[in-house]
Amino acid sequence: MPFAIPGGLAPEVYPLAWLVGRWEGNGVVVYPRIPEATVRQEVVVDHDGGPYLRWSSTLWLSGDDGDGPVWSTESGYWRVPPDRPADTPEGKDPVELLLIDPSGHLTLYAGVVGNGRIDLASDLIARTPDAAEMNAATRLYGLVDGDLLWAWDIAAFGEPLQSYASARLSRSPR
Repeated sequence: MPFAIPGGLAPEVYPLAWLVGRWEGNGVVVYPRIPEATVRQEVVVDHDGGPYLRWSSTLWLSGDDGDGPVWSTESGYWRVPPDRPADTPEGKDPVELLLIDPSGHLTLYAGVVGNGRIDLASDLIARTPDAAEMNAATRLYGLVDGDLLWAWDIAAFGEPLQSYASARLSRSPR
C-alpha cells in the first residue's frame, strides 16, 4: 500500500512521517518485582507544521470488563537533527525523542531511523527527587505489516537493562 506524506508536514521530519496518526492496541508490561500484566495502549503522533512531531501515549491495565486503571502516560517530541553524525549508517537518519512522564522522569533518547525502523538509546535520564531510579533505557519501534510494533527495555531499581514493555498497535481511523 503506498504511503502519502501527511499534509503540512515539515520536510525535516519526513523520515518519521509513517508514525503520524492514532495507534491503538495491546501489549504487556513485566519487570522484576512487577507482575506481568496485559495493557491496552493509545498513541497519538501529530504535528503543527514545525520541524518536530508531537507524541502522546497512554497505557491502561486490561481488566476483565475492558480497560482498567491507567498504568502510565507520557508526552514528548520527535526530532530529526539537522546535522548528520559521521557514524550514521547508510540509509538511516539521526533521530531524537524527548519524553516526560508524570511519575517524574524526563528522558532524552538518541538513535537512528530508516526503512520503517527506529532504534533509540537513552542519552539522558533526569528524575525528580521522589521518582523511581532509572539508569538506562532503549526503545525500538517498527512498522511491520502496517502495524506499529515497539519494545521498551529499562535498567531500573538496581536491575540490569531488560524488557519492560512491548505492544502491537494498529492505525485507528478516528
